[in-house]
Amino acid sequence: MIPPGIFTTALLFIVFLLLLLVTLSVPIIKTIFLFRLTAAASSGFFNSSASSSVVFGVWGYCTSGVDVSVASINRDAPGHCSERKLGYTFDSTVARALHVSGFEKLISKGLTAVLALHPVVVCLTFIVLVLSLFALRRREVHGSARLWSLLLFGVGVLTAILTTIVFLIDVILVAVVRHRVHTDTDGVLTLNWGNAVWMTLTATILLWIAVIGSLTGVCCGNQWRFRRRPVNEEKF
Repeated sequence: MIPPGIFTTALLFIVFLLLLLVTLSVPIIKTIFLFRLTAAASSGFFNSSASSSVVFGVWGYCTSGVDVSVASINRDAPGHCSERKLGYTFDSTVARALHVSGFEKLISKGLTAVLALHPVVVCLTFIVLVLSLFALRRREVHGSARLWSLLLFGVGVLTAILTTIVFLIDVILVAVVRHRVHTDTDGVLTLNWGNAVWMTLTATILLWIAVIGSLTGVCCGNQWRFRRRPVNEEKF
């Protein structure tokens, strides 16, 4: 049976990796984003259509360019990404990419500034991961690591609470933008949830499981100590 300490450390590593990837979302990692805005237009003239989208992450956005189809011939216009900065808006670049106007206030800078908590929880999760490694090592050598496990539990609870808040911020941000898109654009734009939101949800759930698992080091004492067979032990 896998000792709870190893199981907790493995969960914390997965949580750290997930939160790190979300923090490095668009425009750094273009395949990970919070939400996508899409605009599509079609015309019976020469059987033509055009579609474009913009994906938004923690530090900015990336436009996909425009996919134009005329008489079944596709042509792609290149897209680009914004500067990496905290707090961004639905600016003229996004409006031009989506071929809309008058919707510059769909996303406010203050609304996106709270995404700064993403790197904070990444740092805290790394600290919790290091504490779990110390507790694991202490339990292996001395058979008990109650003090380290208690410290791990305390910092872990704080980290789990902040991670939950970050997840709720992501959900609220996307929900607010989705409501504004539905209300103000009359169907011109559509919003799709991004994978970063669900990655944060997964990390939050796993982190709470890891925090609960760290209680075994406080409650069970040395019951889960690593048993090493003496070198001179004889086999019968």
